[in-house]
Amino acid sequence: MLVANKSLSKVACAVIALAGLCSVFSANADTVTDYPVRPITIMTPTAAGGGTDIVARIVSDKLAALLGQPIVINNKPGAGGVIGNQAMLREKNDGYSLFVTANSNQLITPWVFRNANFDPLKDFEPVTGLGTVPYVLAVHPDFPAKNLDEFLTLIKENPGQFQYASAGPGTLNHLIPEMLTHAIGTEMEHIPYRGVAPAMADVLGGRVPVVFGSLSSVLENIRSGKLRALGVSSATRTDVLPDTPAIIEKVPGFQSEMWVALYAPAGTPKSIIDKLHSSAQRALDDPGTQKLFKGLGMSVMKKGPAELAKLQEAEYQQWKETVARAGVRAE
Repeated sequence: MLVANKSLSKVACAVIALAGLCSVFSANADTVTDYPVRPITIMTPTAAGGGTDIVARIVSDKLAALLGQPIVINNKPGAGGVIGNQAMLREKNDGYSLFVTANSNQLITPWVFRNANFDPLKDFEPVTGLGTVPYVLAVHPDFPAKNLDEFLTLIKENPGQFQYASAGPGTLNHLIPEMLTHAIGTEMEHIPYRGVAPAMADVLGGRVPVVFGSLSSVLENIRSGKLRALGVSSATRTDVLPDTPAIIEKVPGFQSEMWVALYAPAGTPKSIIDKLHSSAQRALDDPGTQKLFKGLGMSVMKKGPAELAKLQEAEYQQWKETVARAGVRAE
């Protein structure tokens, strides 16, 4: 009788274990097949109201309607994106915790901060590119160079004699001019500030003559004549500054833009990535989304997971070299 009870107990345990295993498989299947069945959180490594945050909110509004679930934005700013990236490492890869971030926070930060402790190529699954913003080489109206040719000649013939302002070491408006001066074999003096606003104030005041600013940050001052646009960092000219040449027209191979993309934690099921990508593409196709992006000086990006992975791998190495040349390192 005791033996029979033991056998029965073993059978019961096996049935219970099998039922539990089946329920796990069923739950996982539901997660993939029926996704999403509950609200989604999108984290950004920037403060509310910043460019990346605004993009996340524009896209999430459309995405929530397409997916049939609310999307909550969770801002985790600080340390050039380190805090937000490290927070994402603690999130589950079930499709309910997503990440919207810019290439500056994702691909430059690990080379700048010693304690970044994240690998953008291994810790995140690319979902889709969202938008790109070119940077504009802008100068004070009193600056002697009146066009891009004159600017390039001037700084090449006078290495280290001209200054440019940035929002701080390791930012795009520090490293893009670093890339340019390296490409043409010269130098400029970097004047860092604690943010875009004070940097722009000194350029507008003529205290520092040159800035590489995002299109959205300099456009109104260019239109009002307070700054002169000499070149854009994108592969082609931008529609809103059609008479301003792309720097690549004069410096072969030179191109660098800010871009914002949607990611998921590494290991997120491919079926979820695919559904998020297709839904995000539809959100980006919406005329309302494109109008809001245009107001930010941004163009729709729409790169898929494979394209985005290839782009970030190439840029990650590029920024490693640029940061090393610039000698930027922070704790």
